[in-house]
Amino acid sequence: MKITPFGVEIWMNAHENTCAHNLAETCVHSITLGELLELAGKTDSALQDLPPLRLGYGAIEGSLRLRGLIADLYERQTPSNVTVAHGAIGANALVHAALVEPGDRVICVTPTYQQHYSIPASYLADLHILKLRADDAFLPDLDALRALATPGTRLIALNNPNNPTGALMDEAMLRQVVQIARDCGAWLLCDEVYRGVNQADDGFTASVADLYEKGISTGSMSKAFSLAGLRLGWVAGPTELIHAVSIHRDYTTISVGVIDDHFAAVALEARDAILARSRRIVRENLAILEAWMAHEPRLTWVKPRAGTTALLRYDFPLSSEAFCLRLLDRTGVMLTPGSAMDMEGWLRIGYANPAPALRAGLALLSEFLRELER
Repeated sequence: MKITPFGVEIWMNAHENTCAHNLAETCVHSITLGELLELAGKTDSALQDLPPLRLGYGAIEGSLRLRGLIADLYERQTPSNVTVAHGAIGANALVHAALVEPGDRVICVTPTYQQHYSIPASYLADLHILKLRADDAFLPDLDALRALATPGTRLIALNNPNNPTGALMDEAMLRQVVQIARDCGAWLLCDEVYRGVNQADDGFTASVADLYEKGISTGSMSKAFSLAGLRLGWVAGPTELIHAVSIHRDYTTISVGVIDDHFAAVALEARDAILARSRRIVRENLAILEAWMAHEPRLTWVKPRAGTTALLRYDFPLSSEAFCLRLLDRTGVMLTPGSAMDMEGWLRIGYANPAPALRAGLALLSEFLRELER
């Protein structure tokens, strides 16, 4: 099997550990183990829980404790509708492996996380791309989606909140998407790793796993929960799908680590405190980014409604990769070029690091823009 190189991950691997100012980060600023225990109110008791942990495989599908806590993130899911995986990236890969075969009609939006179109393409699926446009606030054109969703479509893959645009489909729009999927008999996969850090209300939007009998939601501890180091994600959906995913997982990762399982459960038991921290960071930082954008006439955007990233359109005659490489060389500031996500002419910026780090990076980016103008 041949697969297209993963543009964003290659870029991140090459530069994120050596840059001085990482404005390409997509996770809400990661917390330490000590901070997790403090947020969970377990600074005194947590270490007492570790010595009894037997370092075997643990529960293959995830502990009942953890799966119950994940199910509580949804309105209609139970532990039997949840299985754990190595991050959302592992969860997404397992869903595609379980559902997609050569010749299957698959619909995917772009821009999105590259997994959702490159994996089906590598399986020789009949892949159809629905391009999201800035003129539509990066929301899918439902008439165009309906035209693509012909009878027999196997899978529709979405990302909500969207990475990299921060666009957000509300429940009313999701219900229309569900009806399109139902009419053609398709499974509906929604990568929901940024769920919980919307810019309004309690930060959550509806999940397709709760809205559709063939709806599949994937999530993780990485983005909104600030715990990417746990490498823990999940699939929530119908038991038929969970069974199919589990068969594929047996051939790849078997289980997640019992320590990862344990600390993910600790975090989800303290989800209100962790998510309150995350929402405070992204809401304060988006306001900083919006104020900065107001003084940068050579950049335009669609202001995000959720998530941790935004796309910036720039008005300079150079490729996005050249822009980012020159910026990195001159200032130490790291952005992600749009070319890494099939969006040439755009730049992805993350706004979920501490506010002083964001301000420092933006100041240097402004200096670089003035240099380009000269």
